[in-house]
Amino acid sequence: MNMNLSEQELQKLKEQLEKEAGELELKVKSLGKMPEFGNDVEGDLSEEADEAEEFSEQVGEREAYKERLADIELALDKMSRNEYGKCEKCSDEISLEVLKVNPESKLCRNCKVGK
Repeated sequence: MNMNLSEQELQKLKEQLEKEAGELELKVKSLGKMPEFGNDVEGDLSEEADEAEEFSEQVGEREAYKERLADIELALDKMSRNEYGKCEKCSDEISLEVLKVNPESKLCRNCKVGK
């Protein structure tokens, strides 16, 4: 675990991650509903095309939310195993500044920028 984090800072980050996870779960659920495609047998198919396009965009959004949710769940799991705040690339500690901006970060600042 990142030794530069106090228990209070760690708890604050955990609460932030849990809140974000809850919000993302709601977004994933809301985007998971299949739209009502028009049932017009005759006429213009533009309504169906618009609905299909919207659904396609929602699927992309949903996948992005699911990926972020998986990152958050991994960060929470690392917290429970006292492995949180350690860079997955170089094993250095991830700074509190980076974790405050992106609490599910897997990389330290140097590895993120490729130094």
